[in-house]
Amino acid sequence: MPPAFPLALNQQSPGPEILPADYFAPLDFEEIFSRTAQLEVDLGCGDGAFLVEIATLHPERNFLGIERLPGRVATACRRITRAGLGNARILHLENSHAVGRLLPPGSVLVFHLMFPDPWPKRRHARRRLVTESFLADIHRALEPHGELRIATDQRDYFLEIERLAAKTVQFHPVTEAGKPAGSSTFENRFIRAGEEIYRLGLRKVSPVT
Repeated sequence: MPPAFPLALNQQSPGPEILPADYFAPLDFEEIFSRTAQLEVDLGCGDGAFLVEIATLHPERNFLGIERLPGRVATACRRITRAGLGNARILHLENSHAVGRLLPPGSVLVFHLMFPDPWPKRRHARRRLVTESFLADIHRALEPHGELRIATDQRDYFLEIERLAAKTVQFHPVTEAGKPAGSSTFENRFIRAGEEIYRLGLRKVSPVT
């Protein structure tokens, strides 16, 4: 079982929220979690419902949720604390900055990107998270053969992500990608509304050395 929250984590608060001393330096996850374990990252973790489910199912792994909205960060932290999870932490930050600046190379086993903001209007499409540079940052942060798992209810965004992934030699599609063990609040809402869910798994292709 993962350890309970320590009273202090050097650069952290006593609870599940990570408070880095330097927002431009890689995080030390062995120090943060007080152990060595494989790491999964929930990008845009929202209220933490999905994060708590998968962290409960896999106590042998560490889990990091990244969220930019303070209200959702607070809710996610409360969920983690109520569940008594020592293997889950929250980082209050933009996904792109966290992935590009704070995650060490080869440190992540799985990234989960569940229902990213679709920015459906054409004039706002440039604000979408998934770009060629973002995929390059994901590739750098992943372990060899690590995965990026994506779910969205927006077919046009899904097709755009597929197109971007097809342009790069950094990933292979995961043909067996399916519904994860946990569910996010957004996913449950879309399912109740009868919306179709589009899923894509991308596995890191490591360069030949």
